[in-house]
Amino acid sequence: MNALFHGHVQGVGFRFTTVEVARDFELTGYVMNTMDGSVRVVAEALEEDLLKFLEQIRAAHIYRYVVKEDLNWSNATGEFSGFTIKYS
Repeated sequence: MNALFHGHVQGVGFRFTTVEVARDFELTGYVMNTMDGSVRVVAEALEEDLLKFLEQIRAAHIYRYVVKEDLNWSNATGEFSGFTIKYS
């Protein structure tokens, strides 16, 4: 899953909260700020876990800063060993 969260999502703890939420699930991938001001989340897990992960992000206090969410689903690559903050 590749998600872009748009809005005032940088500088409000979005990445750190996403990492905290990810700890409740068996998933891998990363969260990172993008140059256009959005936050990208790339995550791999069972679909059920990814859906629950997204639900938890949407229920978190930081989601109030999101004005738009773009989701793209694709097959897992297996390239990640954990879930981290990626710095560009």
